[in-house]
Amino acid sequence: MTSKIRTVLFDLDGTLADTAPDMAQALNALLAEKGKPNMPYATIRPEVSHGAKAMVKLGFGVASGAEFDRLRKRFLELYAENLCQHTRLFDGIPPLLQALQQQGINWGIVTNKPAFLTNPLVAQLKPEPAPICVVSGDTVPNRKPHPEPMLHACTAAGSRPEQCLYVGDAERDIQAGKHAGMQTLVALFGYINGHETPERWGADGLVSVPGDILDWVKRHE
Repeated sequence: MTSKIRTVLFDLDGTLADTAPDMAQALNALLAEKGKPNMPYATIRPEVSHGAKAMVKLGFGVASGAEFDRLRKRFLELYAENLCQHTRLFDGIPPLLQALQQQGINWGIVTNKPAFLTNPLVAQLKPEPAPICVVSGDTVPNRKPHPEPMLHACTAAGSRPEQCLYVGDAERDIQAGKHAGMQTLVALFGYINGHETPERWGADGLVSVPGDILDWVKRHE
């Protein structure tokens, strides 16, 4: 038996918001600065949920060292300059948030994105109703897949872990939610690589569109 869901928590990139266009633009701007050709959007999109490190590794083939650190820093600068030029809430998210409110369910964000990017992005997206909490990658000492940010969000939302549902599009999202004692859903509409197997991540369900989240919540009342 599970308690009625009182809080739905979302990953940001690839679950709540379609941030890939602006992330791809930043990577291609960095590639151009370094005299390299642009990469196709279809190649970049599946990596976006893995953040700046994945972007740099994809574009330059490096994952550590001094050059990697310089590239990552510059990528973040370029991204921050055009944070919400093409980024939008995924289709179906605005009515989902309204429907959750009507059901007496609050919602929040738990992301590994650093707060200096998360906070202005959420402010520009202006989701309604506003989130009850926004937990960024540097809000607490540990990041997903560690459960600490999830538990921090629970406290901020006024719900116990078993009353929370976490929705994400990466395996670490499901691991973090499970370790915290939450129920979890995989957002198949997010940024999932073709070689990944989300059906094996151990989530409580998989959803193809945001509206499926509300259907799942209603079935588990």
